[in-house]
Amino acid sequence: MLIGELSRRTGVSTRLLRYYEEQELLVPDRDSNGYRKYGEDAPAQVEQIRKFIDSGLNSRAIRELMPCLCEKGIRHCGHSRTVLDDGLDRLDRQIAELTSKRELLAEQVDGVAKGPLRPDPS
Repeated sequence: MLIGELSRRTGVSTRLLRYYEEQELLVPDRDSNGYRKYGEDAPAQVEQIRKFIDSGLNSRAIRELMPCLCEKGIRHCGHSRTVLDDGLDRLDRQIAELTSKRELLAEQVDGVAKGPLRPDPS
């Protein structure tokens, strides 16, 4: 199928599909005229890429997982487990950092709320 059809079938823009190709997440064949030609499994691949992105994985991690895809999703192996665990660890670190920042900001809000109300500086 051509890129326009893949876009229609998946709801993903052609621009984004080209980006996936640039990131080596999708690898289409090329026709004799140079047009991208995607296999019948491409819509499922795009759906899986979207799920990986929505779950917080970056392009590098997704690229590492692409060889682990099978009809039922991700083939569970040591490599896929490591990549997914690394992604989960990164999200846990980000959550901890955001929680810390939120606590610091909440302290500032509490301090402002307890102080006397003054006119806004102009």
